[in-house]
Amino acid sequence: MANLLGVALFALAILVSVSLHEAGHMVTAKAFGMKVTKYFVGFGPTLWSFKRGETEYGVKGIPLGGFCKIVGMTAQDDDVDPADEPRAMWRYPVWKRTIVMSAGSITHFVLALIAIWIAAVSLGLPNQDFPTTDAEIRQEPAVIALSDCVIPDSAPRACAPGDAASPAAQAQLRDGDRITSVNGTPINNYGELLVALRGLKPGDTAKLDYVRDGQPGTTSTVLAQTQRPPLDDPKGAVAPVAALGVGLVPTTPTRVTYGPVAAFGATADFTRELAVGTVQALQRLPQKVPALWTAITGGERDVDTPISVVGASRLGGEAFANKAWLLFVTLFISLNFFIGVFNLLPLLPLDGGHIAIAWFERARSWLYARIGRADPGRVDYLKLMPFTYVVILIGGVFTLLTITADVVNPITLFPR
Repeated sequence: MANLLGVALFALAILVSVSLHEAGHMVTAKAFGMKVTKYFVGFGPTLWSFKRGETEYGVKGIPLGGFCKIVGMTAQDDDVDPADEPRAMWRYPVWKRTIVMSAGSITHFVLALIAIWIAAVSLGLPNQDFPTTDAEIRQEPAVIALSDCVIPDSAPRACAPGDAASPAAQAQLRDGDRITSVNGTPINNYGELLVALRGLKPGDTAKLDYVRDGQPGTTSTVLAQTQRPPLDDPKGAVAPVAALGVGLVPTTPTRVTYGPVAAFGATADFTRELAVGTVQALQRLPQKVPALWTAITGGERDVDTPISVVGASRLGGEAFANKAWLLFVTLFISLNFFIGVFNLLPLLPLDGGHIAIAWFERARSWLYARIGRADPGRVDYLKLMPFTYVVILIGGVFTLLTITADVVNPITLFPR
């Protein structure tokens, strides 16, 4: 039930953000004097509406977005009343049209920034100094997390029959103990612990000094045997090595909470990382199509494959059910930022396509004036329709692939 409620809440958050996207177009268009005739949340049959001034506001039956109708978005619009011609959008200066067309994406960016700031002062943001590489992890203090057994590979999994019992557990060590020496060799970090253990053989007795709750202690245990690659070559051939049956508990916090003022700087840093990640994700989209097809046809789902709104809502539901509030908010932030960037791509029918054409017209008019030729006028959108249909087709197929993968083989972040 909690999962379903989380899905519904996340889907509602997406609907609100998309509706605000259209509101951004509407508000800026009205501010410049353009005529806006409709603003609706949803598509399909009208459920409820009212008219205020020259604009009809309402809700439609299919809650999958929204739209706002601005009179004369292109010079080819043939439904413009002659009385409205002076207020047709295409007649306005290019900078005003740019603001109106980019206002939707700007709204998404503003929503993301607000959510990042709120997370920074309440939930905390991911710590950029948290160790992620092998080199960084090995510099962490040797604070251990006990395993129930010794798993003979590097990938985490549940213990299976035949796995050796954890020597550390047999030695009465506990989660959170910090190993300070092995057989008299001082241990300053997790990397030194690994090196010391690799210097021993399976079946050797290891004398372990440790600190627990500030108090020193000593124990000993017989090391088990497992299979591991060399420490300096994680992809190398595996060989029998001694194992203690422990993992690392990073002492570096995974997230940092900021004060109201410091949160602005943290928001800027997080946004910069988010922007880089979003651009990289867009660049990888074509490469991920085969992985999506593999997931649909029964293969393992790559967690790095794109997700649809359906997939994002499912993950939001999981985060809500598991009280992973930062994940829930981060999903909302990432989705808004991605939509904002994607919508500015210079392709029709995206807002970025209209902006690109507006500036192309402006640049072409300037150039023709400089060379003494007549202004060629507006771009004929009708001639661009074949390209627009291709973009719509590619986008539709990609959306269908992601939705299908999210239904038949969804990404899940929490074990069930």
